[in-house]
Amino acid sequence: MSPHRSDAPLRTAVVGTGGIARSSHLPALRTLAAEGRTEVVAAVDVDGPAARAFADSFSIPYASTDLDAMLAEVRPDLVVLCTPPAVHREQSVAALRAGAWVWCEKPPCPSLADYDAIEGAEKGGDADPYASIVFQHRFGSGARHVRRLLRDGAFGRPLVAHCQTTWYRDAAYYAVPWRGRWATEGGGPAMGHGIHQTDLLLDLMGPWSEVRGMAARLVHDVETEDVSTAQVRFEGGAVATLVNSVVSPDEVSRIRIDCERATIELTHLYGYRNADWRITPAPGVPEATVAGWRAFGEDEPSSHLAQLRCLVDDIGSGRRHSTSGPGGRRTLEFITALYKSAFTDAPVHAGDIGPGDPYYTELHGGAPGWAPAGSGEEDHA
Repeated sequence: MSPHRSDAPLRTAVVGTGGIARSSHLPALRTLAAEGRTEVVAAVDVDGPAARAFADSFSIPYASTDLDAMLAEVRPDLVVLCTPPAVHREQSVAALRAGAWVWCEKPPCPSLADYDAIEGAEKGGDADPYASIVFQHRFGSGARHVRRLLRDGAFGRPLVAHCQTTWYRDAAYYAVPWRGRWATEGGGPAMGHGIHQTDLLLDLMGPWSEVRGMAARLVHDVETEDVSTAQVRFEGGAVATLVNSVVSPDEVSRIRIDCERATIELTHLYGYRNADWRITPAPGVPEATVAGWRAFGEDEPSSHLAQLRCLVDDIGSGRRHSTSGPGGRRTLEFITALYKSAFTDAPVHAGDIGPGDPYYTELHGGAPGWAPAGSGEEDHA
């Protein structure tokens, strides 16, 4: 299949018309539509009136409750999934088989088995349709600048890092029936809340090699955890700590990386700008060097729009988007390893979890005290 013509707008279908579609995806799509890059041609939702109201509100010509029918009738170039993670595998595979690219809201899917099934539905060429994940924190100008400096060795070797997603969710949040459950939310804060910070940490630090995790239910009556922590070792030798929480009244998202020549810090909540990054040099680093490090350039906040611009460029150029294939899988593999380590009280190494491992098909792995009542360890791959 040849690349999508870069001068033609991507005909896009939005699947799931709830809050995240309205607040983040549709504004990004409409911004690019004004630039002639995208065109929203369909809306799909299991709630028919909701799909119709969404379509009417934003002048979208097609509305349906039937994804397969929409794919057959509309033949979109891009399908944007704003649905719960439990249906991401089925919907992604259907879209790929219909010849559409997929941009899927996080969490990507409930298991590595599901992710591998989605990737298996791709034809395999970079110019062929593929599925990618919403990991928008990789795409702000601050992350691009720091990533480039880290890759170029400007800061010296990364040595120690800290990644923190400490948020607060009250009982009313978990009163929504699908939250706090493995099958419908996909996991606790390690999966559903801290995944963006975790993904950014891995993107900046490079491949991880080992994780030792802990998880706890401290406040909420849920199947999943409400707190998780981890110790991480990276292939380059650096070590890190990771904290995910939904029981922290003073909410913050933070990454700190200490390198040989500088400390890099990012502090924000749900998205960052250039001003949220701070670079502190080690003694003796020339002022001119530091000035270059702090020259972030034009400010592009981390956002769905920032990532969508990159995705549309990649599709038009026949390139693999960085959150597709292995670039998306590594974050899900890390989170799976964190859960396995926490529930087995043993370290887990990159590459350890594959077919036949109970954690490959279920993030709880059937662990006593964590698996839902009546669940088994059947391989659903």
